[in-house]
Amino acid sequence: MIDKKQVITDNAKGATDTGSTAVQVALLSARINNLAAHLATNKKDKAGQRGLQLLNGQRRRLLKYLERTNYDEYIALTDKLKIRRGQRIVR
Repeated sequence: MIDKKQVITDNAKGATDTGSTAVQVALLSARINNLAAHLATNKKDKAGQRGLQLLNGQRRRLLKYLERTNYDEYIALTDKLKIRRGQRIVR
């Protein structure tokens, strides 16, 4: 089980920051890690596998947005959460 308040305080920019992109990515990462641990023991949970794919897609979209808007924060967040990065988008 994840401690949502702890994840928010660890990744918030300020005292009232609960919805920034970094906080959303951190919450999704905690849910993904929790679900991945569940699926390691319950391999036939197809609904759980679909949920994991949806969470991964949402996190990927948020990370792509963060990479476009604030690259330095993107680098710091992916290093902190130990998320692999793709190649940089150059536009």
